[in-house]
Amino acid sequence: MNYQHGFHAGNHADVLKHIVLLQLIESLKRKESGFCVLDTHAGRGRYYMQSEQAEKTGEARGGIFQLIGVQGLPAAIKHYLHAVAADNPVGGLLVYPGSPLLTAQAMREQDRLMCCEWQHEEAQPLKALFANDDRVSIVGRDGYAAIKAKLPFKEKRGLVLIDPPYEAQEAEFDSILKALQEGLQRWSNGIYAVWYPIKQRRSLQSFFRKVTALPIKSAFVAEVLVRPDDSPLRLNGSGMLVINPPWHCDEALQPVLPVLARLLGEKDASSAFQWLKKESQ
Repeated sequence: MNYQHGFHAGNHADVLKHIVLLQLIESLKRKESGFCVLDTHAGRGRYYMQSEQAEKTGEARGGIFQLIGVQGLPAAIKHYLHAVAADNPVGGLLVYPGSPLLTAQAMREQDRLMCCEWQHEEAQPLKALFANDDRVSIVGRDGYAAIKAKLPFKEKRGLVLIDPPYEAQEAEFDSILKALQEGLQRWSNGIYAVWYPIKQRRSLQSFFRKVTALPIKSAFVAEVLVRPDDSPLRLNGSGMLVINPPWHCDEALQPVLPVLARLLGEKDASSAFQWLKKESQ
């Protein structure tokens, strides 16, 4: 199953992914020195909510639209909604910004973004979107190979976002693990954030065990299931794995998860936060 944004822009998976991404970027901005973000599977950067694909799936109606206008939301959700609104007319939601655009909007002059996208039909709109932004470079190559080629960043600070379409199904996790291993060998202190789909829980346990065995000091997973994970045929939920998370990032994210489950989920929706490995204080 392909989870590429074009079909599912603004759905529950995007909401979780982008809330976490924006919190990681805010953590990086606490220091004045510049940082770099590598987006390994960037997509086209902006998606039109009235497009044929978006209308066909209608998934945003169960995603971001469920959050708009809700009072008393946690700060991290409000920050996300504000970031999405910045790319839209006042009071409207005509387009959904993908990870590259949300990142670029949040960055400062001294920060940098590298986007990998090797599908021509996705890369061309992405290049057009950032044609006048010198902080952003578009690399037409495999995102996993870019981890090997581009790390460590010259800034010595930053984030690698790994968000593949999972066309290879379970085999994608092996590619992710290999990329993480190579990345950590080159840049052990970097932040790595991996989005993953949840169809059936048991399929993730081996992946988590192998992540824990990597040479890392700390890692957590943040998950939202919009329905019980008893069907292998649909996207029941999703999670974000964060390796080397910034200090206090977990405290900003934990209150968000049950709220997302309640607002975006069906009757038996749930959420979870778990440290796979925690650095001793």
